[in-house]
Amino acid sequence: MPTHAEHRNSDAKDERRQYVNFVFYKVDPAWRRLPGEERKCGKIQFAEVVRRYEPEMLVVPYSLVGIRGDCDFMLWRIGYELPKFQTMTAELLATGLGQYLATPYSYLAMTKRSTYVREHHHADQEGTRLRLTPGQFRYLFVYPFVKTRAWYRLTQQARQGMMNEHIEVGHRYPTVRLNTTYSFGLDDQEFVVAFESDKPEHFLDLVMELRHAEASNYTLRDTPVFTCVHHELDRVLDLLGG
Repeated sequence: MPTHAEHRNSDAKDERRQYVNFVFYKVDPAWRRLPGEERKCGKIQFAEVVRRYEPEMLVVPYSLVGIRGDCDFMLWRIGYELPKFQTMTAELLATGLGQYLATPYSYLAMTKRSTYVREHHHADQEGTRLRLTPGQFRYLFVYPFVKTRAWYRLTQQARQGMMNEHIEVGHRYPTVRLNTTYSFGLDDQEFVVAFESDKPEHFLDLVMELRHAEASNYTLRDTPVFTCVHHELDRVLDLLGG
């Protein structure tokens, strides 16, 4: 079995950047009124499509049932070929369950090495690598993020100083792992940030503390925020009810 060091060396050699998609689904209430066997068949079809694409991309399912009113579940999809996201989605929407799904939110981004944390020693927590390894924690907190234009008019040194403070605050919460992906020119937002943790209370405290950091003065938008609970796909689909 490869050692941790060998995995890191492999990551260092592989400079490919991943496409990252957070796609949120809302089920039509009419689906719950279908006969039980029809609902079961639709869920099986949906799960089969997801599993068929898993050799080509990483798909991590999350439930939002009982947490948000505008979406019921989310698939965090990570891969190297953007057209695969389209073909997979088309097949999902053609299933018995997919015919009753709306997509209220879908965020597209890519991995990229950070210009601010390269010299720090918490790469695993800060997610500086080009290859994401999600799904290791129970909870995911994800939201689109946009900086003000004034931020980009600052010097690199000024921005680095504020980000050093931001990073220092993050290091006080080692139970929270950050995955930052970049959307410049690909989607409406500039970044999609995804925090993983088994401790929602630690994430709440982290966000409160970050409000006091100087860099927060340059935040234009960081909503909507989604609290997602990780389950196996079959469980995610069963939580839809019916």
